[in-house]
Amino acid sequence: MSAMRIGGLASGMDTDSIVKQMMQIQKMPLDKLMQQKVWTEWQQEATREQNLAFSSLRTSASNLRLQSSFNAYSAETTGSGSAKVTATATAMSGNYKVEVHSLATAAKMTSEVAVQKTGGGAAKSTDVIGVAGRIAIQVVGKADINVDIEATTTYADVAKKIQEATAGKQPALRVNFDDTTSHFFISSKDLGAAQNFTLAFQNTDGTPNVALGKQVTGIEQASKASSTATDASVSLDGIRVNGLTSNKTIINGLAIELNKVDTNGSSSSITVKSDPEKPVQMLKDFVEAYNKTIEDLQKQIVEKRYPDFQPLSDEQKKDMSDNEIELWEEKARSGLLRNDPIMKSALQDLRREFMDKVESIGDGSINLLSQIGINTGDYREGGKLFIDEDKLRTALSEKPDEVMNLFTVRSAAGDGIGARVYDKLNDIVKNLSTQAGSLGSPVDNSTMSKKLRRMETEITRWQDRLTSIEDRYWSQFTAMEKALSKMNSQSAWMQQNMFGGM
Repeated sequence: MSAMRIGGLASGMDTDSIVKQMMQIQKMPLDKLMQQKVWTEWQQEATREQNLAFSSLRTSASNLRLQSSFNAYSAETTGSGSAKVTATATAMSGNYKVEVHSLATAAKMTSEVAVQKTGGGAAKSTDVIGVAGRIAIQVVGKADINVDIEATTTYADVAKKIQEATAGKQPALRVNFDDTTSHFFISSKDLGAAQNFTLAFQNTDGTPNVALGKQVTGIEQASKASSTATDASVSLDGIRVNGLTSNKTIINGLAIELNKVDTNGSSSSITVKSDPEKPVQMLKDFVEAYNKTIEDLQKQIVEKRYPDFQPLSDEQKKDMSDNEIELWEEKARSGLLRNDPIMKSALQDLRREFMDKVESIGDGSINLLSQIGINTGDYREGGKLFIDEDKLRTALSEKPDEVMNLFTVRSAAGDGIGARVYDKLNDIVKNLSTQAGSLGSPVDNSTMSKKLRRMETEITRWQDRLTSIEDRYWSQFTAMEKALSKMNSQSAWMQQNMFGGM
């Protein structure tokens, strides 16, 4: 609680003004600390903005790691439409013939007719099956999977038991009893002839149980029911590939998706030709984003600092116009990232990642970015990249595999340019986050945030200290005023009594 304050009633002094002037001197360390705090906040904001720019660039750089980004070929399909063909980065120009002989299918088994519940009428999933026994799920070369059924088991629970018994196995089955049709629908999750299965309806001693079979297949005297899954088969220029367990495959750099079976000699015709425009445009877009990022950063690293222009306090702003404040803060904010070591290191490291040789690629193959027409300019430009588009298109047309490898190879002997640039950008983003934190992060233990928290604690201590100093000043002036007032009273009494009021 502040002491009672008495102004210059006895002394005639402007005590309030005197105390304010004395406190202005005492506040100088606090004012300096407040300026340092604002400056640090500005630095943190500028660092986070630059981190956001690097994070965006990292997203763009992710394409440089992917082989699909360097696919310099396109495939045009005509004919029966039995297959959809896409050229990969390892495709070769030319004309091809694709013929689909069969599709990969799932292993399926469905009740042949509507299942009738015990007592008559179409069965529902909630009805009990009415027959006890065992359903043996049989796969060639594998042990039977046995599912025991009680007479009180519902059709829905029969489906559930079969599905749960095969979970995590081959084939893994999906089973459903459909109320609309009163049919069991059973299908393997995967495709191919290896998924085929047989359901054997048995008693617990292994003998046939046709009554149970009827409640699953819907027909009399059914002791077994089998699926008929098939493998896919396709020919490329007469070279046949059998045993495919998927309707997608890659042959000679052509990604082939099988749609339907060719009949009566029909087929699909494929024309593959060089098309470097997609990877050229991808590289141009990245280089443009990269150049803008480092140009903006380079300006901030060399931006002039004006030490005489410190952040303004609220009291200082009161005496200035909006335009004066704007001009002042423009100077005060200048040089926030001047010679920042992390930023300077980021520029140098990125330049090196782009221009150094890919060590895992031997001489005789493309292992330098300059070999495909991408170079850095003058060092004073901060490592900007420049593209010779004609040279780049020629490299993509004549040596697409080598260009792709230059960017995407991953090896203990040395990663490709795209891979190492992405990794370096990832490191930069992490370092800047450690330095200044990230926007939107619920926990911020960055170096700058810790520094700001220490400053806030120190500011609070200074404010408490200044309050005590001001109270002390006022106590001293109040004591002086009281002493003067007492002295004046005594003087008046003496004059009145000793000198008769003369």
